[in-house]
Amino acid sequence: MPAGDTPDGPVTVQWREDLIRALADFRGRLTPDAPLGARTWFRVGGAAELLVQPADARDLALALRHIPLEVPVRVLGACSNTIIRDGGIDGVVIRLGRGFAEIAHDGNGLIAGAACLDMTVAEHAATCGLAGMEFLAGIPGALGGAVSMNAGAYGSDISTILDWVEIITRDGEALRLPGGALKFSYRHALVPQGAVVVRTRLCGQPSNTLAIRERIAQIRAAREAAQPVRARTGGSTFRNPAPDISDRKAWELIDAAGCRGLTLGGAQVSEKHCNFLLNTGNATAAELEELGEMVRLRVREHTGVTLEWEIRRIGRPLGRAAATPLCKETTA
Repeated sequence: MPAGDTPDGPVTVQWREDLIRALADFRGRLTPDAPLGARTWFRVGGAAELLVQPADARDLALALRHIPLEVPVRVLGACSNTIIRDGGIDGVVIRLGRGFAEIAHDGNGLIAGAACLDMTVAEHAATCGLAGMEFLAGIPGALGGAVSMNAGAYGSDISTILDWVEIITRDGEALRLPGGALKFSYRHALVPQGAVVVRTRLCGQPSNTLAIRERIAQIRAAREAAQPVRARTGGSTFRNPAPDISDRKAWELIDAAGCRGLTLGGAQVSEKHCNFLLNTGNATAAELEELGEMVRLRVREHTGVTLEWEIRRIGRPLGRAAATPLCKETTA
């Protein structure tokens, strides 16, 4: 049952109705009880209590200023590394679209919006003869999410190329921060609490366009050969352990624990790359998450290593009551 509904019909959520009225000048889209599953790479999950799709940065700032501080706010990008639980997401979900997808050549770098797909950024850099961003061709998703989690692949990550980032804070203020202010670590960036990444400047090095394109083609071919890129999946499920914990990668630990091909309902551990979970066609978010926990348990029992989730699991399970606005959503 979608968030906000009962067997007798829709329920009025007062904060939501008040917010929609307050955003009379909003130029984007406001959608109550918006289904989210089809927007994710896994194709699972419930609805957003209110989906906010701003037209541009000014629109986003307007919305953030008016959203009550006690209402949870969640930003979704391309949803490539996300499981949205079957009960949906309480509060506001922000989705950045076309107004945040511009890319411009800027000397030895690119200025790119948070909604730009990582692959598009890599290809644009090649067109401009800028090397150093090829690794983005191997990362599914959008640039805002890549910055927020310091995404990386094929020997590089966002921290190596980020010059500055523009954000809009929870109170609607626009700020530009140098890359170093995010204090990057492995798959982590210190983006201010509640802030939304809207634009970045990425640095490159002038190089031969054909050589850059060849490197992108190699990355795409390697990814195609090793990963189930045409399946309903969410990218790497678990982070690789730190070297002082294990010298084996996550997939090696999963394989050693006998989890390759393991299934639960419509969810499956990929046969091709066992650090990927798959929706084989009719999986629920609960099945995907439970299967992931089964893998973690088996790996811990077999190797003594506790794998940490890389995929975000957000929202609430089906059947669990919606949180009150005073209860901040917790995430794993």
